[in-house]
Amino acid sequence: MKPKKELIRVVRNKDGEVFVDPTGKKNGRGAYLTKDLDVIIEAEKSNVLNRHLNAEVDSSVFVELKKMVKSNEK
Repeated sequence: MKPKKELIRVVRNKDGEVFVDPTGKKNGRGAYLTKDLDVIIEAEKSNVLNRHLNAEVDSSVFVELKKMVKSNEK
Protein backbone atom coordinates (compact mmCIF):
# COMPACT_ATOMS: atom_id res chain seq x y z
CA MET A 1 0.00 0.00 0.00
CA LYS A 2 1.30 3.41 -0.97
CA PRO A 3 -0.11 6.91 -0.70
CA LYS A 4 -2.25 7.89 -3.69
CA LYS A 5 0.19 10.67 -4.60
CA GLU A 6 2.87 8.05 -5.33
CA LEU A 7 0.63 6.23 -7.83
CA ILE A 8 -0.54 6.77 -11.41
CA ARG A 9 -4.10 5.79 -12.36
CA VAL A 10 -4.96 4.13 -15.66
CA VAL A 11 -8.67 4.05 -16.57
CA ARG A 12 -10.97 2.11 -18.88
CA ASN A 13 -14.14 4.07 -19.55
CA LYS A 14 -17.53 2.61 -20.47
CA ASP A 15 -16.65 2.88 -24.18
CA GLY A 16 -13.64 0.60 -23.67
CA GLU A 17 -11.03 3.33 -24.11
CA VAL A 18 -7.94 2.99 -21.91
CA PHE A 19 -5.99 6.10 -20.93
CA VAL A 20 -3.82 7.61 -18.21
CA ASP A 21 -5.73 9.68 -15.64
CA PRO A 22 -3.31 12.16 -14.04
CA THR A 23 -6.11 13.69 -11.94
CA GLY A 24 -7.26 10.34 -10.54
CA LYS A 25 -10.89 11.45 -10.85
CA LYS A 26 -12.12 10.26 -14.26
CA ASN A 27 -15.06 7.86 -14.40
CA GLY A 28 -14.38 4.23 -15.20
CA ARG A 29 -12.59 1.17 -13.95
CA GLY A 30 -9.18 2.15 -12.64
CA ALA A 31 -5.87 0.45 -11.95
CA TYR A 32 -2.93 2.00 -10.15
CA LEU A 33 0.79 1.72 -10.83
CA THR A 34 3.69 3.02 -8.76
CA LYS A 35 5.61 5.94 -10.25
CA ASP A 36 8.57 3.64 -10.89
CA LEU A 37 9.95 2.93 -14.35
CA ASP A 38 10.78 -0.69 -13.47
CA VAL A 39 7.20 -1.31 -12.32
CA ILE A 40 5.77 0.15 -15.55
CA ILE A 41 8.11 -1.95 -17.70
CA GLU A 42 7.16 -5.09 -15.77
CA ALA A 43 3.44 -4.27 -16.09
CA GLU A 44 3.88 -3.90 -19.84
CA LYS A 45 5.66 -7.25 -20.14
CA SER A 46 3.20 -9.16 -17.96
CA ASN A 47 0.01 -7.58 -19.40
CA VAL A 48 -1.24 -7.03 -15.86
CA LEU A 49 -3.25 -3.94 -16.87
CA ASN A 50 -5.05 -5.94 -19.56
CA ARG A 51 -6.29 -8.33 -16.87
CA HIS A 52 -7.20 -5.66 -14.30
CA LEU A 53 -9.04 -3.44 -16.76
CA ASN A 54 -10.54 -6.26 -18.85
CA ALA A 55 -9.37 -4.46 -22.00
CA GLU A 56 -6.51 -4.37 -24.47
CA VAL A 57 -4.06 -1.69 -23.30
CA ASP A 58 -2.33 0.01 -26.23
CA SER A 59 1.44 0.50 -26.13
CA SER A 60 0.90 4.28 -26.33
CA VAL A 61 -0.46 4.15 -22.75
CA PHE A 62 2.83 2.68 -21.57
CA VAL A 63 4.78 5.29 -23.54
CA GLU A 64 2.79 8.02 -21.78
CA LEU A 65 3.34 6.38 -18.37
CA LYS A 66 7.10 6.20 -18.97
CA LYS A 67 7.19 9.88 -19.99
CA MET A 68 5.31 10.86 -16.83
CA VAL A 69 7.72 8.95 -14.60
CA LYS A 70 10.80 10.33 -16.35
CA SER A 71 9.51 13.91 -16.06
CA ASN A 72 8.86 13.40 -12.32
CA GLU A 73 12.42 12.18 -11.78
CA LYS A 74 13.88 15.49 -12.97
